[in-house]
Amino acid sequence: MNRFIKISFTLLLLSSIIFAENDKDFYFKMSRSIDIFGRVYKEVNQNYVDALNPEEFILAGIKGMLSSLDPYTIFVDESLQKDMDVITKGKYGGIGATIGLRNEKVTVVDLIEGYSAQRQGIRIGDVIKEIDGLKIDKDNYKDLSLFIKGEPGTEVSMLIDRDGNDDEIVFNLVREEVEIKNLTYYGFVPEESNNVYLKLSGFTRTAGDEIKRAISELKKQKEIKSLVLDLRGNPGGLLDVAIDVAEKFVKKNQLVVSVANRDSFDVKEYYSKEEPIVGDTKLVVLVDKGTASASEIVAGAIQDHDRGIVLGTRSFGKGLVQTVIPLSHNTSLKITTAKYFTPSGRSIQKINYSNKNKVFENTTIIDSTKYSTDNSRVVRGAGGIEPDTVVTNEVDCEQFKDLVAQGMFFKFATKYFNANDSINFSELSDEKLFTDFKQYLGNQDFKYKSKPEKLLAELKKISDKDNYGEQFNSTLDELLKKTETFKQKEIELQKEFIVAEIKKELAGRTDGRDGRIKEYLNTDKQFDIALEILQNEELYNRILKISE
Repeated sequence: MNRFIKISFTLLLLSSIIFAENDKDFYFKMSRSIDIFGRVYKEVNQNYVDALNPEEFILAGIKGMLSSLDPYTIFVDESLQKDMDVITKGKYGGIGATIGLRNEKVTVVDLIEGYSAQRQGIRIGDVIKEIDGLKIDKDNYKDLSLFIKGEPGTEVSMLIDRDGNDDEIVFNLVREEVEIKNLTYYGFVPEESNNVYLKLSGFTRTAGDEIKRAISELKKQKEIKSLVLDLRGNPGGLLDVAIDVAEKFVKKNQLVVSVANRDSFDVKEYYSKEEPIVGDTKLVVLVDKGTASASEIVAGAIQDHDRGIVLGTRSFGKGLVQTVIPLSHNTSLKITTAKYFTPSGRSIQKINYSNKNKVFENTTIIDSTKYSTDNSRVVRGAGGIEPDTVVTNEVDCEQFKDLVAQGMFFKFATKYFNANDSINFSELSDEKLFTDFKQYLGNQDFKYKSKPEKLLAELKKISDKDNYGEQFNSTLDELLKKTETFKQKEIELQKEFIVAEIKKELAGRTDGRDGRIKEYLNTDKQFDIALEILQNEELYNRILKISE
C-alpha cells in the first residue's frame, strides 16, 4: 500500500514538473513573439520609405493575426464599440431606424415604432444623402453608426431623397435611448385560435423577460393551448440569455447546455432553474439557415428533451462561444473561448476552423455519431440543428429570387406608397397590384438571364468564333426570342408569390413590423404546417415518440 502511494506521488510530481516545463516554454515563446512583433512594428514605422499611420498599421497587424483564427474572433475598435454595446446591453442612443444598402444607395429599410425617426416622418425607402452636412454613400456606409448613434438628447440632421418628391427633405432628429426588442411580435395567430405565435429576433439581456411578460399578458386574454416559437433568421446573442430563454420552455432542473473550453476537462453544465411558463403546452420551434448560435442552443435543448417539434430547414451550425474582453482606449476583443454541446452531448458546429491547432481550415465537420433525445429519438451532431420535420419556404423560381435580390419589390412598394399614401392598400385587389407591378417592372432596368439564355449566349459566342454560319445563328436568335416569352409566362406563374411579397412590403410601410410579420404569416408554408401538426395530437405525439 505504501509502495502504491509512493509511486502515485512520484507520477503526480512528474506530471506537475512536465506541465510546469510546458507552461514555461509556452510563455517564453509568447514573450519572444511579442518582442519580435513590437520590433517589426517599430522598425517599419520609423524606416519605411513612405510615412505610415501608426494606428492603421497596428490595426492591420491585429486583423492579420486574428484572420488566422475563426471569423468570430475579432478586435473591436472605437468605431465598432457602440455596436458591441448594443449586443451586450440591448439599447443605444439613436433615432430608431434600421439602415442598409439597396441598389448601392444608403436606404432606410425599417423603423422602430415610437422613436424619433418614425414620429417625425422618416419613411422606409428614404435614401440618406447627408448626415450633419457629411455626404453619405456606399463608401462610408460602414461608418454610419458613428454618424447616427450618439448620446440621447443630442440632435442629428439628415438630408433625405424620397421617391416621388422633387426636392430633398431635411429632418432634424433628436437621439433617444432606443431599446432593442428581441420579441418583435407576439399574439394569438390565427386571431380566433388558442395558438400563440412568438417571433424572437435576438438575444440581448431582456429576451427572457420579454417572453415571460408576453405569455403572462396573453394568458389573461384566454387559454393557451399551443405555441409556435419562431427562431428563423435569429443570429443569436448572449449565452446566459439563451439559457434564460430555454428555461421558459424546458422543465426545471433539466440540462440546457454544456460548455467546454480548450481544456476539455473543464466542462460547465447549465441547468434550468425555473418552471416553464407554459407547462407542457404543445410547442413547435421554427428554424432555418439563419438560425444561429444562441438560437441553436434553445432549439437544441427543446429538441433533445423532446419538449417540442423543431420544424423548417437545417440551422446555421455555430457551436462556438465568444467572450468579450475589454481593452484600453475604448476597445475590446471578442474571442472564441469555448465550444458548447446540447443536452444529448452533440456539437452542432458546421465549419471546422482548426486542425490540431496547427493549420486552420474552412471545412465542414462530419459527425456520424447518433445521439439520443430523452424519448430515444435519433439526432445528429455537426452541420446545425436538423429539423424533426423538414419544410422549405423558398420559391423554386430563379426569376423570382432575382427580383428579391435586386430589391424590385422593395423599390416598387416605396414608389407605390409614396405616390398613393392616402389609399387603403388592404382593399386593393391582387390583380390590381400584380398589373401595376408588371407595368413598373417594364419601366425599370431589371436584367434577368435565365439558364437557357446563358447557354444560348454561350453557343452564340462559339458560333461566331468557329463560323457556324448565318443559318445556325438565325436559329439561335429565334430561340433567344422564345426565352423572352418564357420569362413573361414565368412571371405570370409566380403571381401568387409576387403579390404576397408586395403586400408584405406595403404592410410594413402602413403598420410597421407588426403589419409586415402578420402579412407574412398569411402565406407562410412553414407556419401553416406547424399549425396542422399542433392541431393533430396523434401526429404531434408520434413525431416526439410520446406514449399515450
